[in-house]
Amino acid sequence: MNTEGINTEYKREYVEDIKKTVVAFANTIGGKIYLGIDNDGQIIGVQDYDQTILKITNTIRDSIKPDITLFTSYHKEILEEKVVIIITVQKGTACPYYLAGKGIRPEGVYVRQGASSVPATETAIFKMIKETAGDNYEEIRSLNQDLTFESLKVEFVESNIKIDQAKMKTLHLIGEDDLYSNLGLLLSDQCIHTIKVAVFEGNTKETFKDRYEFAGSLFKQLKDCYSFIDRYNSTKSEFEGLRRIDKRNYPTTAIREALLNSIVHRDYAYSGSTLISIFDNRIEFVTIGGLVKGIAKDDMLLGVSMLRNKNLANIFYRLKLIEAFGTGIPKIMESYHTYLIEPKIDITDNAFKITLYNTDFIKNSINDSFNSLLNEGEQKVIDLFKDVDSIRRKDIEMKLSISQPMAIKHLKNLLEKEAIKKIGSGKNVRYHLSGK
Repeated sequence: MNTEGINTEYKREYVEDIKKTVVAFANTIGGKIYLGIDNDGQIIGVQDYDQTILKITNTIRDSIKPDITLFTSYHKEILEEKVVIIITVQKGTACPYYLAGKGIRPEGVYVRQGASSVPATETAIFKMIKETAGDNYEEIRSLNQDLTFESLKVEFVESNIKIDQAKMKTLHLIGEDDLYSNLGLLLSDQCIHTIKVAVFEGNTKETFKDRYEFAGSLFKQLKDCYSFIDRYNSTKSEFEGLRRIDKRNYPTTAIREALLNSIVHRDYAYSGSTLISIFDNRIEFVTIGGLVKGIAKDDMLLGVSMLRNKNLANIFYRLKLIEAFGTGIPKIMESYHTYLIEPKIDITDNAFKITLYNTDFIKNSINDSFNSLLNEGEQKVIDLFKDVDSIRRKDIEMKLSISQPMAIKHLKNLLEKEAIKKIGSGKNVRYHLSGK
């Protein structure tokens, strides 16, 4: 007899641990188990062929997931006038195979190493999953199958959508093998990815004021993180005539869309956290994963969208958390259209950063900057806005005692410097300070 090796195993008699060898062969290159032969190659034989075959088939059917029975076969061979059972195991097409009672983790997944069946490393398990499912992270089988979905159920109930096993399969939280996918993991209460938020004193990272890490289902992270950021989005009241106008330091649309963008479009194949930094003058959202291949920054600003996590985005769309694919960034930019500084977007191969500026800080700093750029006549025009929200050209002529051509010249220069903005047309034209 040949000696034991990577695709050969001898078993003196049936033992329940034979399932580990079957798993190892199915995960590696296949192999044969000779039942009734001792480790040293001595032929012992099987006493009760029918009963032994029944035990083997039941064990393989009930103890190994996914179903490996189609890749196993059995036949009886007479060697030295003794019955030997040969179990042939082919390499499966749905690796990793694992012990049902242990799950997809090292103590449940075995591979062949020389003549031994040994636990697979997490790296080896993940590699098998990727080879089976491809590179689409959200469709790959989750390593953790002990998942709960309390936060997900709340979201679906609030949206009046029924959620059951069939719906979870339709939405790709459960794969064709009836196991949870990584998308299921992301939306489960056991999600391994987090959002870290830090609040700093001033405009640098020298001094921390507050910090928090948000975990759990992506739905829970979205709600909790938005509430946290909202605490730092102060409201300032201004008066237009007799009416009080309340304005937030950051447009709520911009905060919402930037946060949703960081959750829906990040690359979850990497384990790092999404980072949000809050300063006095800005908020930075740093997300792992650059633009999807084939999309440029200009395309994105126009609303062109190629989804990295299409199934995740589809669920957020169904729950009306996002309105339409590709509209997030344009909405962010539009929410700042009345301000002199627009949000900043920085992109690298592996990261994406959106910077939102504090509109109150912008207005004050811009005014200070413009004061140094204005000539005496232009500064006098700006001073007219101290007591009013808008002025007409005739107001400038009367209050500054200047000619119509000079007033037009001042207005033209201020418009070019974006210190003021023009509202209306014809006789109804009025001028407002930019940022108001």
